[in-house]
Amino acid sequence: MHGVPARAVLLLSSRWPDRTPGSHRGAPVLTGVRGDTEVADPSVGRVPDLRAAIDQVRAGIARACDRAGRTSNEVVLVAVTKTVSIEAIRTARTMGLEHFAENYAGELAEKAPLVPATWHFVGKLQTGTAPRVADHADVVHSAEPGRALERMAARAARRGKQIRCLVQVDFTGRRQGVSPEEVVEFLGTAEGLAGIEPVGLMTLPPWTEDPEATRPWFAKLRELRDQLREVRPGLTELSMGMSGDYEVAVEEGATMVRVGTALFGPRPPDRVPDSDRSPGRRGPR
Repeated sequence: MHGVPARAVLLLSSRWPDRTPGSHRGAPVLTGVRGDTEVADPSVGRVPDLRAAIDQVRAGIARACDRAGRTSNEVVLVAVTKTVSIEAIRTARTMGLEHFAENYAGELAEKAPLVPATWHFVGKLQTGTAPRVADHADVVHSAEPGRALERMAARAARRGKQIRCLVQVDFTGRRQGVSPEEVVEFLGTAEGLAGIEPVGLMTLPPWTEDPEATRPWFAKLRELRDQLREVRPGLTELSMGMSGDYEVAVEEGATMVRVGTALFGPRPPDRVPDSDRSPGRRGPR
């Protein structure tokens, strides 16, 4: 295991909610859609379960930090809320979570205005919906070359907004993102776009049931980030690790972990919001 020295971490600004903490405590927590009816998910339907889940994930982050010689305040817990109801998100917010993430621009646009927090976008940027991401996201984890990023940046610049972006790095050659060899060139392009600020790297390792199998991929991303920081000291962030492997990611230097299922329970079958569909297509653009 690679020990990661404690260091200062870029603090992400939050829009704090204007309400009394706990005002939603005890409200029914609903998630999922069955036809036109929102249905209760028993894994998140009781507030004590959500409280316990948050505590468990935070404890896991703390254990991993201890093993790596780090402190917990170096790691941002990003709660991924795809298909999770507004009431569940509000409840999580009153329980102290400050960062939330969506995979689809449509859900981001629906939820971000209703829950003051730092909102992240972790899905694939699409040309048609990039302006909506620009309107509502504070941080984007999936920056890659293309018209979608340019449209998002232009929209943000017109609004006088600066979106923090992480470059998605693909070590496998089979996923979206840029190869390690292309990162420097892409960073040069991204740094020239008004409206966005590259602050780090993100990766998705190949799926595996063994968390330890993800360690080499996380180590590669950290090593790449460290090399880049020699000439780009502002490139501080590492977004890596999800519900099944976030402790390994923290041990390898993650500054952001993207956790959904471990907080909110199993999700209903994936559904693409109509606003994220192309006419005549069944999947996301």
